[in-house]
Amino acid sequence: MSRTPEYAQDLRLPRKDAVESSAASSSSIMGIDTAATPTAQEEERTGLLDVEGRAGADYGATSTPRNGASAGTRKQSTMLKRIKYYIPSTAWIPNYSFSLLGGDFLAGITVASMLIPQSVSYATSLAKLSPVTGLFSASIPGIVYALLGSSRQLNVAPEAALSLLLGQAVSELRHEYPEYDEESVGLAVASVITVQVGLISFLLGFFRLGFIDVVLSRALLRGFITAVAVVIMIEQFIPMLGLTKLLHIVDPETTFDKFLFVVRNAFKNSHPLTTTISFSALFALVALRNVKNKFKKTWWIYRVPEVLVVVILSTFISNQFKWDLDGVDILGYVDVKTGDHFIEFPLKSSHFKFLRRTTSTAIVIAVVGFLDSIVAAKQNAARFAYSISPNRELVALGAANLAGSFIPGTLPAYGSITRSRINGDVGGRTQMASLVCSSIILLATFFLLPWLFYLPKCVLAAIIGLVVFSLLAETPHDVLYYWHMGAWVDLMIMSLTFFLSIIWNIEVGVVVSLVISLLLVVHRSSKTRMTILGRIPGTDRWKPLKENPEAEESVPGALIVRIRESLDFANTAQLKERLRRLELYGVDKSHPSEEPRREQASVLVFHMADVDSCDASAAQIFYELCEEYKNRGVGLFLTHLRPNVLRTFEKAGIWQLLGAGAFRESVADAMAIVEGTRRRDSAFPDM
Repeated sequence: MSRTPEYAQDLRLPRKDAVESSAASSSSIMGIDTAATPTAQEEERTGLLDVEGRAGADYGATSTPRNGASAGTRKQSTMLKRIKYYIPSTAWIPNYSFSLLGGDFLAGITVASMLIPQSVSYATSLAKLSPVTGLFSASIPGIVYALLGSSRQLNVAPEAALSLLLGQAVSELRHEYPEYDEESVGLAVASVITVQVGLISFLLGFFRLGFIDVVLSRALLRGFITAVAVVIMIEQFIPMLGLTKLLHIVDPETTFDKFLFVVRNAFKNSHPLTTTISFSALFALVALRNVKNKFKKTWWIYRVPEVLVVVILSTFISNQFKWDLDGVDILGYVDVKTGDHFIEFPLKSSHFKFLRRTTSTAIVIAVVGFLDSIVAAKQNAARFAYSISPNRELVALGAANLAGSFIPGTLPAYGSITRSRINGDVGGRTQMASLVCSSIILLATFFLLPWLFYLPKCVLAAIIGLVVFSLLAETPHDVLYYWHMGAWVDLMIMSLTFFLSIIWNIEVGVVVSLVISLLLVVHRSSKTRMTILGRIPGTDRWKPLKENPEAEESVPGALIVRIRESLDFANTAQLKERLRRLELYGVDKSHPSEEPRREQASVLVFHMADVDSCDASAAQIFYELCEEYKNRGVGLFLTHLRPNVLRTFEKAGIWQLLGAGAFRESVADAMAIVEGTRRRDSAFPDM
């Protein structure tokens, strides 16, 4: 016969109204003030406001109103703080110190000199669009981000991997719509992708989903970056060898097909002069970079933009020797206006046919672009001692791309780890450096493009070849690290991303690996962290058996389980199975086919001090669990409950199911009742 009713009806048990104070007192005994404990979001916001408040001169913190201030003044002060928090430029621009202008201006010029040829290369060689689209992508989004972004060194512009993804979508849709003009299809696809990327990023930030940067593993990103580097390298060999015209005739589809195309035609059909120019430019770029690295202490050598030097020299030599007459493709005349109008609404009715086909590409670009940006932003924030909010970064990046999408053909723009690091190295200390950089690029777009008329396109491909070296630089280190650590899951994800991206396409590789990563996260989070507690002999202290060899289970048939995290729908789904394994096998790992090493429990005590919250689904599952144990005749006690969790259990009906006697202040209190009942039963066995 079950003894549970005796536990529940014990006259010494507290009334319902006393349990809440009991739970609160147990929290205070443990040193936890639940009413005063801020949430993670409140801590993040408070920390950021404190940092910006301490910045004083840089960010113009407002002082706290005196006690005598009116409610209207306090409300106005709060509103000003909110505006400065969400629109950082309203804080740093009015209080900008002109002593910082020299470093910001030099940083802006340095990054612009590197970014101008890079963005032209990305637009022409990777995105398959006009050079001017790359320049607008390197300027307009950067201005918007400088006004809304919280990172002071982050440089927002086109990225090689993202431009490649867009270029693949452009090429695919041009094949599907051969009746349309290639240029108009390319501009439409780019505008549709960029506006979707902006909306996705903005909405992710608006709904506070910036935590996605911790979901994706570094192994996935390394596999993606390595695959992108290989794809870019194969694609750039084609213009570097002068095989572009032959490519349009053969029209290989996949990256592997293009690799075979390069192998078959590299020696037989390549253009000798184009090949010589390309690899000479690449050699010069690598040599100049190595020379610069040896003179890091000599600032005027270290800050020389090797890319700009090679572009100027190759353009000058091409003009002098008329390489275009010898069959070398040159940049030629570039129209500054990309569409019918300089500014156009990106989602015109004629663009809707491309919308559905490009959404998956836009999602991948938005996620990968944000991850690169937040890594760069956090690196610089740690380096220069200020805080970054991922949600505000998402909103700023989304707004930057939305603004850029109104200029036809603009590429998606995100932060770069390399450019942002250079920005800080050269002297950039505020977002003014990005404003200077974008202004210089705009001037170059409108006034300097005619000077690049004779720039060989194969030199632009060589510039991207230099980017490939940077992308591949860390791959061997990461592979060896995962191998040394025995991280086979990470190696598997990295390899899967790489090979699927090469054999199929980059989008498929990223999406498949992303799904696997999310499944692994869900799998790990679905396992509720629990442990069995035992008594330290001679005391009323209860410690985990696995961590404390001296702890022992002193009452036969009594199982004391400590739940070591909050309960939600994900980790509570397997709670029944996990408890059953603890009950029958203990804390050591064992296969379900093995014989049980423990007897079924007659009393189950839950230590729930670590359960900060419990959602409705988890409470429902916990109710079913308690009902199942009660039907088995198992005595149940819930101890160290926090007030908010207790209220959830009341609403879920757990209080009514178990009775007030099942809710105790501590494990010692519950076990005293169990031991007292056992002694009484043994003294009066016939009662």
